[in-house]
Amino acid sequence: MLEALLEQRYYVAAVVLFSIGFVTLFLHPNLIKKIIGLNLMDTAVFLFLAAMGYVDGGKAPIVPPGAEAETYVNPVPGGLVLTGIVVAVSTTALFLALTHRLYRRYHSLNLDVILMLSREGEEDGNHKTA
Repeated sequence: MLEALLEQRYYVAAVVLFSIGFVTLFLHPNLIKKIIGLNLMDTAVFLFLAAMGYVDGGKAPIVPPGAEAETYVNPVPGGLVLTGIVVAVSTTALFLALTHRLYRRYHSLNLDVILMLSREGEEDGNHKTA
């Protein structure tokens, strides 16, 4: 059992990271912690994809005719990880900008407080813009 876990350590680490990020994203009311949880989930997916493409003792993926393809590293997961990192950085920047805007308007990073204050503002007919 322990040998199997050690052999699959990258997959286990990806599942643990994803689980921590998932719990953080859905259970913490703080918006910054939610963004950190989302980034942990992104990182777990990147680790999983990189582990899927890795081959022990593998070579660059230039396969001459008649060679065995099992000895070469798959380049597709690496490309997916690079694309995912760019998307993750962009969404993180967007979420941080929106969080900053919400903080300037409601003076809180707690999502429950922000929702309560926004509902109070809708009931009062007070739609001030920041």
